Amino acid sequence: MGGEGQPFSLPLGSDDIVLPFRVEALDTRGRSVRLGKVLDEILARHAYPPKVEHLLAQAIALTALMGSSLKFDGRFQLQTKSEGPVSMLVVDFSTPADMRAYARFDAEAVEKLPANARDGQLLGPGYLGFTIEQTALQSRYQGIVSLDGQGLEAAAMQYFRQSEQIPSVVRLAVAEEQVMIDGARRQRWRAGGILAQFLPQAPERMRVADLDPGDAPAGTPKHEVAEDDAWVEARSLVETTEDLELVDPALGLDRLLYRLFNERGVTVQNPLAIADQCRCSEAKIRQMLAQFPPEDLADMREDDGQIGITCEFCSRKYRLGAFSSEVEAGSR
Repeated sequence: MGGEGQPFSLPLGSDDIVLPFRVEALDTRGRSVRLGKVLDEILARHAYPPKVEHLLAQAIALTALMGSSLKFDGRFQLQTKSEGPVSMLVVDFSTPADMRAYARFDAEAVEKLPANARDGQLLGPGYLGFTIEQTALQSRYQGIVSLDGQGLEAAAMQYFRQSEQIPSVVRLAVAEEQVMIDGARRQRWRAGGILAQFLPQAPERMRVADLDPGDAPAGTPKHEVAEDDAWVEARSLVETTEDLELVDPALGLDRLLYRLFNERGVTVQNPLAIADQCRCSEAKIRQMLAQFPPEDLADMREDDGQIGITCEFCSRKYRLGAFSSEVEAGSR
């Protein structure tokens, strides 16, 4: 195993990284992610119910896996809109590796769900969208897949089958660990995941099982096709990954990948460090407010004549007046 041709081993407990890998013998490439402190800080500033935090943590891990594939200056965004108790999830990934996220939900509806509620019950009917923006070209691409009451992992798999036509497998896991901080015991969130894709040199080998009939008449059966043996093996190995392996701080991602693919030979590249970083600023908020007519701005002003704005992503509070502004750090 090595990065850029050089062997290395990740320090024990390496968190908040994406680790790209490839298995040449199986024509498979992918990325693995492990999130700890960064994930916990993003979630802590919102103080969401545990069920919502768990779901958003999955969305953050999935976004890190997909957004880290960008080879240009830009942004990747995951967004859900649905009719379930959690009506919206938004996760932003800005190159090189800045993450931010928030959720909207019905607190009463979330509270009524059983403790073992599935992700699909939290989301309900709706859609999952992925947006890619390339800064230099000012170009924008969006892919959408129906949720249909399924979780993020299953929806992502459906997206790769239907939109990208690339044989892919995704595994996500979220857990809480107990840690001692300043002499007090507290719960802290962790998440992990792995995305593997079959990318052989010969395109005809990229057969996707159960191809959607597309524009064919309703009721047309899906086309059953035989999958390449190399991909069947790679996918099966990823599917054996247990949740604990994906989040275990004592099991480095390099060791996990070696455990999965050592018989076939796996190569890892240099890890990408994920950062908790919001893109909000006073200048951007002023630019946004400038688009409103004067009468609307007048309605927004509070008794002291200032306009209060709270960033949904980082909970930072801005108070803006005509000639002065005050920025307060959001509670964490």
